Amino acid sequence: MDYTQKTATKTTFEFPDGVRIRGRIEDGYEKILSKEALQFVADLQRTFGDRVSYNMACRKEQQARYNKGELPGFDPSTKAIREGDWICSATPKVVADRRVEITGPVERKMIINALNSGAKVFMSDFEDCLCPTWDNIVRGHINLKDAVEGTITYEDKARNRTYKLNDKIAVLFVRPRGWHLPEAHIEIDGQPATGCLVDFGLYFYHNHATFRLKNGGSGPFFYLPKMEHSREAALWNAIFEHAQDALGVPRGSIKATVLIETLPAVFQMHEILYELREHSIGLNCGRWDYIFSYIKTFQAHSNRLVPDRVQVGMTQHFMKSYSELLIQTCHKRGVHAMGGMAAQIPIKDDPQANEAASALVQADKLREVKAGHDGTWAAHPGLISVIADVFDKNMKQPNQINLKREDVKVSEEDLLEVPKGVRTLEGLRLNTRVGIQYLAAWLTGMGSVPLYNLMEDAATVEISRVQNWQWIHYEAILDGEVVPMKVTCELASRILDEEMARIQREVGMEHFKSGRYEEAQRMFGRQCTAQSLDDFLTLDVYKSILQFHSNPVTSSDM
Repeated sequence: MDYTQKTATKTTFEFPDGVRIRGRIEDGYEKILSKEALQFVADLQRTFGDRVSYNMACRKEQQARYNKGELPGFDPSTKAIREGDWICSATPKVVADRRVEITGPVERKMIINALNSGAKVFMSDFEDCLCPTWDNIVRGHINLKDAVEGTITYEDKARNRTYKLNDKIAVLFVRPRGWHLPEAHIEIDGQPATGCLVDFGLYFYHNHATFRLKNGGSGPFFYLPKMEHSREAALWNAIFEHAQDALGVPRGSIKATVLIETLPAVFQMHEILYELREHSIGLNCGRWDYIFSYIKTFQAHSNRLVPDRVQVGMTQHFMKSYSELLIQTCHKRGVHAMGGMAAQIPIKDDPQANEAASALVQADKLREVKAGHDGTWAAHPGLISVIADVFDKNMKQPNQINLKREDVKVSEEDLLEVPKGVRTLEGLRLNTRVGIQYLAAWLTGMGSVPLYNLMEDAATVEISRVQNWQWIHYEAILDGEVVPMKVTCELASRILDEEMARIQREVGMEHFKSGRYEEAQRMFGRQCTAQSLDDFLTLDVYKSILQFHSNPVTSSDM
C-alpha cells in the first residue's frame, strides 16, 4: 500500500491504559500505532518525563543568568573530564566512512532518493526539516519502517514512474525532535507526550531488530539535536540504556552523533561525549542553529548585535574557533567530527549561477576537509558527487580521526567574539521575506522549502526572526544608508508589507491566495516585535497545525 494518500479508517485499535490518541487514525496507521509500541513509548515517557522537564527548567534558569550579564564558559567542576585520557567506544565499521551525508525529511520519495543518492549516510529528520503534523509524523514512521525492511516504493503517477531502493544505499540515521517540542496528538496519563520520546520510541521499537540484522549487529543510529548541557546527554544515555534493556538489545548497540548547534554546548563538548561514551560516534557542526543560539543566548546584551546573517560564515573567528575545537575534541576522543550543511540546490535554468554556487560549495568543503573534518552534510542529491570529489581527493582513508589538531588553542573569548560585518536594509528585507515564505510553507505541512536556490529548514526562519528581533529591540543603526536609519517597529512593519507585496509578485496571485501567507506574516511580525524573545518559533506556531480528532480512542473505549 502507498501511504502517501489518506484512506478511510478500517482497523480497530487497542491502546494501552493511560494512552490517548487525539489525532485522526487512518487505515495503515496500525503498522506503527500498535498497542505494544505505544506501551513502549508510554514507558519512556513515565520513566523520563520528569527529567525532561527538569532539563528544560535548567535551560530557563541558565538563560536568566545570561540575561543578567553572565557569559557562557567552560565549567571548572568538569575540568578533569576535559583533561582526561578517556576515549569513546569503537565506531562500527558500517559507519567508519561518513565523508558525505545527506539530510532531509521523512517523506517517502525523499527517503528513497536520499538512500539512493550515493551519500554514505542519510539523516532522516523529524526535526528542523519536518513540519510535525500528525500525518507527517505517523506516515514518516511508516516510511522509515518500510525503508529499513527494504520494501519502500513510491508511485509518481504524474511522471508514470516508480521509485524504489537500489542495491547499494546509504546508512540510515534518524533525528528525533528536540526536547522542547511536544507531541500533542498523543497524551500519556493526561499530558502531551514529549516529541523526541515518541520519535525515538516508535522508530527503535519497530526497527531495531531488522536494522541490526542488516548492519552487522550495529545500530540503530541517531542524530541528537539542540542540546545545551551534558546533563541532557546523560539523559539520552539513560534512555538508550533503558530502551536496549527493555527490548533485549546489547548495551552500546545504539550509536548517536550529537549536533553542537547551541552556544552553551560548545563549552560542554568533552562532557557530552563523556556522558554518551558507550553510544557516541561523533559531533556535528550545526552551524545555522549555532548562529541562532548565539543571538538568543545574548538577547539581553546590546553590545553583541550580529551583522547580516549572510555574512556570518565559517570564516568568522567565533565560527572558525567552534569548528576547530569540535575537530580537536572529537579526534581526541576517537570519534567523527562532522562538518556543516551545504544548503545549495541545483540551479537548472542558469548554468553560470549554478557553476558559481557549486564553486562556493567546493570551497567550503575544501576548508572543512583541510581543517580535519571527517565528513560533511548536503541538502540535495545533486551535490553529493561534488562534495564527495573534494573529500576523495583530500581524505584517502575512511576518516582522519588520527589528525589530532593539537595545534588548536581556543579560549572562551575566541568562542564568544562578536562577528564582524554590516547590518543592512537588504539584510532586514531578506530575513523578512524568507521568514514569511518559510512559515507559510510550514503552516501547510512543509518543513523543507526551496527558497532562492537554497534548501531552507526551521533553522533559517529561527535565525531570521531572532536577528530581526535583536535589531528592532536595540534599534540597530543600518549601514549604507544616506540618512542614518534605525530599525524600529514602524520600519519593520513597513518592510513586512513591502516584502509581502514582493512575495505576491514572485509566487503569483493564484498560489498566494491558496497559501497561508497572511497568517505567516502576522506570526513572523509578532515574533519579531515581541517585548521578550520566545525560545523557539516552532513552539508558538505548533498549535496552528494541530488537528485533534473529535472522537479520540482510549483503552477504556475498547
